[in-house]
Amino acid sequence: MKILIAPDSFKESLNALEVCRAIKSGFTQVFPDANYTLLPMADGGDGTSAVLSYALGGRWKEVRVHDPMMQPIIAKYLLLPDATAVIEIAQACGLHLLTVNERNPLSTSSFGVGEMIADALDEGAKRIIIGLGGSSTNDAGLGMLMALGIMFYDYDGDSLAQGGLQLARLQHIDERKFNPKVLDTVFAVACDVTNPLCGELGTSAIFGPQKGANPEQVVMLDNALNNFAVVCNKHRNEPHKDEQNKNSRNRYKNCQDTAGAGAAGGLGFALMSFCNAQLQSGFDTVAHAVNLAEHIADADLVITGEGKLDAQTAMGKVASGISQLAKTNNKPVIAICGSVDGLGLNDLDLKNNSQFDVVMPSIQKLDALENILNNAYSNIETTAKNIAATIRLGQQL
Repeated sequence: MKILIAPDSFKESLNALEVCRAIKSGFTQVFPDANYTLLPMADGGDGTSAVLSYALGGRWKEVRVHDPMMQPIIAKYLLLPDATAVIEIAQACGLHLLTVNERNPLSTSSFGVGEMIADALDEGAKRIIIGLGGSSTNDAGLGMLMALGIMFYDYDGDSLAQGGLQLARLQHIDERKFNPKVLDTVFAVACDVTNPLCGELGTSAIFGPQKGANPEQVVMLDNALNNFAVVCNKHRNEPHKDEQNKNSRNRYKNCQDTAGAGAAGGLGFALMSFCNAQLQSGFDTVAHAVNLAEHIADADLVITGEGKLDAQTAMGKVASGISQLAKTNNKPVIAICGSVDGLGLNDLDLKNNSQFDVVMPSIQKLDALENILNNAYSNIETTAKNIAATIRLGQQL
C-alpha cells in the first residue's frame, strides 16, 4: 500500500514535516510494510520555504537586511537548484519582528524585502517565488522598490522617506537606476488575499488596525496609497522622451483594483506594477513546485491535515486543495486535524464540493491549551494509529 502523507503545519505546535512524521509513526505501528511518502505542504505563508527545501533541496542564504524599522537584521531565503529563489517577506518585514508598541504602519518599511530580492538576483535567480503574509507594513512596496533602485520624489523634488504615509507626498517616479535584472526575472507571488489596494476592502482598512493604525491613520494611509496608484498610472502613460524608463517593457498595468493588490500592505500592487508579477494561489504555487498531483496519482491513500478544520479550510488552505486533487484522481483522503468545526465542515462540503473520506480531530482529552499544543505530536501519532487500526479491522471483516 502506497500512502502519501501531505499535511500543513499545526500552528503554534508542529511544523508540517513534524506532522508528517507523527502520522507515519502512528501508521507504521499497524502497517509497518507500507510504502510511505512524506510531503509536507504549505499555502504560501510561513513555512513555505522549509517545505520546498525538504521536497526540492537547495541551499539557504543568509543576508543582512533592514527590518520594518530600518534596523539591521539577518534574514534568510532559499535558493533551489533550478535558479529559483523562495522568499518569505515576513523574514524582513514581518509583524512578529515588532513589539506591540513598535507597530506603526505609517512608517514601517518593506525595504528589507527589496534587499532580499536584490541579493537573490545577484545569486543568479531567474525565478523568484515570493510568499506574501504576516507583514507589518502598509507602504505599498515603497521600501522594496527603493531597495531595487527606484527613486520617489515629492512636489519639491525631495526624495521620499520610508513608510506608507510618505506616499501622500509622491509626485514623480524615477526608474533610471531600477535593477535591470528584475525585468529578466519571473516573479511568482503566492497570495491568497483578494483585497484591492484601496477603499473599504483595501489593505489599509482591513489590515491596518492589526498593524497598529487607528481609524484616523487608516484614512490617511488609504489616501496615501491611492495617491501612489494615481501617480503610477500617470507614470505609466507618460511618453518618457528622455528614455528614463526605457527598460519598462510596457509592463505597467493599472492594477489598483486587482484582487491581491492589497496583499501584504500593498506589496501585491508593487510587485504586479513594477515586476510584472503573477499572483497565484499560495497552495497552487507550492503544489506545482513539489509535483503534488503526480504524488497523489501514485498513491493508494492520501492523508492530509491542519491545525483546525473549519470554514476557512476551503479558502485556499492545504487540506481542501489536497482533498480536491485526491477526489479528482479517485483516491481516498483522510484529514487528521487538531480540532474540527462541524459547521465549518458542512460549509466546506456544500459550497465547494470538497470532501474527505475521514475527518478526525486529534486532541485526546480536554486540557489547557498549552498542554494540548505541547502534546500535539503524541496526539497526532495516537490518532493515526487508531485510524490505521480501523482500516486493518475493516480489511478483516
